[in-house]
Amino acid sequence: MTARKQIFVSSVQKELADERQALKEYVHGDPLLRRFFEVFLFEDLPASDRRADAVYLHEVERSTIYVGLFGNDYGYEDAEGISPTEREFDHAAALGAERLIFVKGSDDSGRHPKMLALVRKAGDQLIRRRFGSIPELTAILYASLIEYLERTGDIRSLPFDASACPRATFEDLSEEKLADFLDRAHRERAYPLGPETPLPKALAHLNLLDRDRPSHAAVLLFGKHPQRFLISSEVKCMHFHGTEIRKPIPSYQIYKGTVFELVDQAVDFVMSKLAARVGTRAEGPRAPVTYEIPRDVVAEAIVNAIAHRDYVSNASVQVMLFADRLEIWNPGQLPPPLTLDALRKPHPSIPHNPLIAEPLFLARYIERAGTGTLDMIALCNEANVPAPEFKQEVGTFMQIIRRSESQPESKTQDEAQVTEQVTEQVTEQVTEQVERLLWVLGDTVSTGSEVMFKLGLSHRPTFLYTYLQPALKNGLIEMTIPDKPQSSKQKYRLTAKGRAWLDTTSKGVFGAFVS
Repeated sequence: MTARKQIFVSSVQKELADERQALKEYVHGDPLLRRFFEVFLFEDLPASDRRADAVYLHEVERSTIYVGLFGNDYGYEDAEGISPTEREFDHAAALGAERLIFVKGSDDSGRHPKMLALVRKAGDQLIRRRFGSIPELTAILYASLIEYLERTGDIRSLPFDASACPRATFEDLSEEKLADFLDRAHRERAYPLGPETPLPKALAHLNLLDRDRPSHAAVLLFGKHPQRFLISSEVKCMHFHGTEIRKPIPSYQIYKGTVFELVDQAVDFVMSKLAARVGTRAEGPRAPVTYEIPRDVVAEAIVNAIAHRDYVSNASVQVMLFADRLEIWNPGQLPPPLTLDALRKPHPSIPHNPLIAEPLFLARYIERAGTGTLDMIALCNEANVPAPEFKQEVGTFMQIIRRSESQPESKTQDEAQVTEQVTEQVTEQVTEQVERLLWVLGDTVSTGSEVMFKLGLSHRPTFLYTYLQPALKNGLIEMTIPDKPQSSKQKYRLTAKGRAWLDTTSKGVFGAFVS
């Protein structure tokens, strides 16, 4: 739990002793306010040999909020003719602390001239409120503290995705990532704003600002480092060779980045480990690739988990691939009136985070109509894969997709670990992604787009940085036009080193692709 903030209530004035004590008891007795605040009263301090003025000014420095209760009396005056109440007010102002000023009574005729001057000085600097009774004081204090908590993001009246992300500024957002999104949204959905649109204008158009501050959705969609602000927004991907969770985990990745990057990385993790058949060009202009679980099913399930999860939860999305199934867990529950049964029938789209879902729709990661689960079921039926299962348990929504029964018999975990040790010795620096690229390239000479299609990838940066560049760097593939690396006619083929690696490697060991 976040540490409670201290409220400093203006120091001893006999006139307002009852109000100060009532204010403290009210804050400490309210179930919501006591979660966030504790109240300091000067008279609660034990006797000490410290000077009173040093003590109360020190406590002002320790406090997040200064509450000034101004009555008729000005109170004790020091050698300079200034009361502790005015010293505290001025010190809080110099520190830039939040100041809440409450003036007792509506008639100023009975006020000490110096107190009247202090009331007017406060009125020149901020909005002050008047009260006549203790119930009235506690009511306006409650409203002021709730407004403060909403403004600082400690509590939200807006939905999570629409509320401002505390501490985040425009500097924490990537103009490059936003431009890439706008370019794709323009191409995919004819979105009116182009990639050259200034960041504030684009965010305003997407409703991603809260009082001119980036919202949580803005950070999750376009942040340079979203997990700096929302740690649990990462995605954990695990691959088990058996049918149950068992340590050590053979392959475990924690992915960070924007929601777009999380989807791409998690989908790629799963697809790199599924069995697939690469066809021939006789079947079409591009050699088709058929996975044991259709890629669109995997992508839809992962997008659902990331787009509709509860981002307030400390849990992360988990993607777990077992020998017989794929399980995707995300924190949160189905929003009413949706039920598990309703997911198998035509139903309305009720996104948990609508301001995150909208850009995902514009980039064609999801559809608006609420057909996602129905599409998953239809695609599984076409691929002769059992229909997805949906469950809700312990605050978690689970999607379970069975793997094809025609896949090769899975190894035990011990056998698989031995295989992986052999693999590491043979492949040295060949990652799973590079291995997949070599298998799908095979004897062909292909363009980058053709290789991406065979790999089931849609995110070009992932293909370039994770597949293509490492394979080129290690001399496993080469360009057909090396002098013009950006040529539109550029293609790629295996080198002698890449061919030797394939000849040495058993498809049964490295396994995902069979031709």
